[in-house]
Amino acid sequence: MKRSIYLMTIMFSLAVFTSCTTETKKGSFSVDKMLEYSVQKVETTMKSLTQVDSLPRNILQGQTDWNIVGIHDWCSGFWPGILWYAYEASGDTTILSQAQKFTDPLRGVLDVPVDNHDLGFMLYCSFGNGYRLTGDSAYHDFLLEAADSLATLFNPKVGTILSWPAMREKMGWPHSTIIDNMINLELLFWAAKNGGSHDLYDMAVKHAKTCMTTLVRPDYSIYHVAVFDTVDGHFIKGVTHQGYSDGSMWARGQGWGIYGYTMCFRETGKDEFLTMAEKLADKLLERLPEDGMPYWDFDDPAIPNSPKDASAAAVAASGMLELSTYMKDENLKAKYKDAAVALLAKLSSNEYLSGDKNQAFLLHSTGHYPNGSEIDASIIYADYYYLEALMRLKKMDEQ
Repeated sequence: MKRSIYLMTIMFSLAVFTSCTTETKKGSFSVDKMLEYSVQKVETTMKSLTQVDSLPRNILQGQTDWNIVGIHDWCSGFWPGILWYAYEASGDTTILSQAQKFTDPLRGVLDVPVDNHDLGFMLYCSFGNGYRLTGDSAYHDFLLEAADSLATLFNPKVGTILSWPAMREKMGWPHSTIIDNMINLELLFWAAKNGGSHDLYDMAVKHAKTCMTTLVRPDYSIYHVAVFDTVDGHFIKGVTHQGYSDGSMWARGQGWGIYGYTMCFRETGKDEFLTMAEKLADKLLERLPEDGMPYWDFDDPAIPNSPKDASAAAVAASGMLELSTYMKDENLKAKYKDAAVALLAKLSSNEYLSGDKNQAFLLHSTGHYPNGSEIDASIIYADYYYLEALMRLKKMDEQ
């Protein structure tokens, strides 16, 4: 009994861990303890979620429970994805059952006309992880359908998937593509390897290459949005819609870029994508403040009195962990792994773990600062990529 109480205290107070630790230049944390912590938080949240088509999105300042959204919200796939990772980490069949229950309603995402570029976030994080862990043929077939649906947003004249179709008239953008969309390419790559058309592979490659010369600036910082003409497909301008200004470096966008181009190298073996991922990672590491945690935008003039973004750190950490595995040079391998682990160590500290404050894993994420939404909040995708990164690190350390 005393040992049980002691372990619970460690899990929530998160003082100094003395075993199973990953050492970094900026501190240490226990991957196993953080996985136990995450699984326990999942189990707690499971008890409060009774409607399988109502999915966690955020917890705002002063709240303790998740605010929920429907299946058509772009964040709908992250809770099922977290459940799949929690099942993988724990082997708990009760969590498996919940993962299956919360994944299934997302089939309804394809029951409406395709107007959402985030089908990868919504359906690959859920059904993709489900298929990876169970081999369920029904998941396989649905993912092929999802990939074909996402492909309908590809404009061959521009060379990218259209983002935010509903915003064309409101924003005056003939065709826009956001850096976030790089992550959705994984669905197309998967489908092309698993019974879908090879055209899906070609679309994904073309999209990634187009974004390299439009969304990515010469200094390897990233625009949030690239705007294109639909007559001849030329690049009109770059916009940083969710960042401080069009010329600023929005932290989560940099993370999406690192993650996305690393994944593109994995799926294609094209060195240009690996080089791009390195350059984007180097840029983020160059701009990190002294405490090692990114501000929501690196160029916000309010720094140091500016919100941090734990979600950007989690995305970048997961991406750089994978990036490190593709480095032939041992120094570069260590560079990116150590950088990722340092971000995870910071996220695994008292400052960023929610503990008993709310149902989430993490605190201090920033969603859409210019819009005044989800500022210094707990956000579901921060938890998803944090748990994914922990799982990646555990597997790397066990090899």
